Amino acid sequence: MLELTNIELTRDKSAARFVKHEGVDVVFALTAGELISREGPNRFDAGDALITGSTGDRWSVSRSRFDARYAPVGAVIHGEDGRYQARPVPVLAKQMTEAFSLARRVGGDMLSGAAQDWLLQYGPGDYGIVEDARFQAVYRRL
Repeated sequence: MLELTNIELTRDKSAARFVKHEGVDVVFALTAGELISREGPNRFDAGDALITGSTGDRWSVSRSRFDARYAPVGAVIHGEDGRYQARPVPVLAKQMTEAFSLARRVGGDMLSGAAQDWLLQYGPGDYGIVEDARFQAVYRRL
């Protein structure tokens, strides 16, 4: 398995910009903990968002990152449990040709992906992995 470090997709000609189009269900964590996503462990702190996506996948997002990337839907007040919509915030993504692993952030959880899964870079030092079928369902190229 290819272990990725020091990733910078802004310099990778095979990476492109995409936005997520997805409504999600969110519960804010009352205590610190861990959930296991398809790609690996997701540790979270109290106040972080625990998300269930439209494809049933679950993951955690730090509160500061969540606030910038998701908007409440309907009568939900931002910061309350409920339905949210991903904001059209561009991310860099690259489809991988072999199995790979990486840290979500420096010192963060280790995630792993299979060949054809997508490596995402949300910002400097901030990464994710999305299974190909899920990526095709919720991401659109800019």
